Amino acid sequence: MLPLLRLFAAGKTRVSDCLDDLKREFDISDEEANELIPSGKMTYLSNRANWARTYIGKAGLLSSPKRGIHEITPLGHEFLATNPSDLNNKILEKFPAFMEWRSALNLHTDDEPTIDVPPTIPDEQTPEDAMQIASRALNAALREELLAALMQVTPVRFEQLIVDLLSAMGFGRGRPDFGQLTPTSGDGGIDGIINEDALGLDAVYIQAKRYAPENKVSRPDIQRFVGSLTGESATKGVFVTTSDFSREAKEYISKVQQRIVLINGARLAQLMIEHEVGVRTRTTYRIKSLDEDYFSEL
Repeated sequence: MLPLLRLFAAGKTRVSDCLDDLKREFDISDEEANELIPSGKMTYLSNRANWARTYIGKAGLLSSPKRGIHEITPLGHEFLATNPSDLNNKILEKFPAFMEWRSALNLHTDDEPTIDVPPTIPDEQTPEDAMQIASRALNAALREELLAALMQVTPVRFEQLIVDLLSAMGFGRGRPDFGQLTPTSGDGGIDGIINEDALGLDAVYIQAKRYAPENKVSRPDIQRFVGSLTGESATKGVFVTTSDFSREAKEYISKVQQRIVLINGARLAQLMIEHEVGVRTRTTYRIKSLDEDYFSEL
């Protein structure tokens, strides 16, 4: 983690640009550098470098202004100014942001962030527990990647993605042809519609907003959406954002006649993972147990 942080401080912006330097730093041979992790999708070197980037980013030492682009933060410069001799999870625990992330994942603390190689399992933790913890860590990283990717697509593509997600969740009987986008101009505050029946007698109206994390959807935003629903004589609505909703916005929906569901960025990314929209399965692990019936006496 420390060499990687220093490389970003020196001007590197992508993890892939740091791999040759890391090979030299750790005297890694070409054969070792080309060794693949069990999934066969990535080298160990790239895997470890990317997880190192994730961990120091969670501590606030790196920021990612664009997908795949990273830069050192003032906090990162401040840390390097202390001339540290090492950087591991024990040191990262001194940073509140890192601890908040670890607490949310309920991860055990190890000196090295090895995900694909099974860590030493504490006495109180079963192998299944370790897999669940690792899965939560992988999903947390994937959620951030999804949100970063959503900020890069066009507005129309983002709106279509929301329609696709709701269809995958079972809205409109799960039929893609039951969902549609509204015209980009003059949409009246409605970005998409999913018909719940073939005749369109019942429909769910969609509003999708791509906001930066610090820009929450406010009560006036929800009020405008409710006004749009009223104008369409609609009773159901889904408001989706990449950021979050203000407390006033959440309280307001309980006072209106329409049934409105709010989906913030964290939930949006998790729903995309659960319903496999914009993601694909990289590796599947099957846990098998002894078949007691097979060995039982007749």
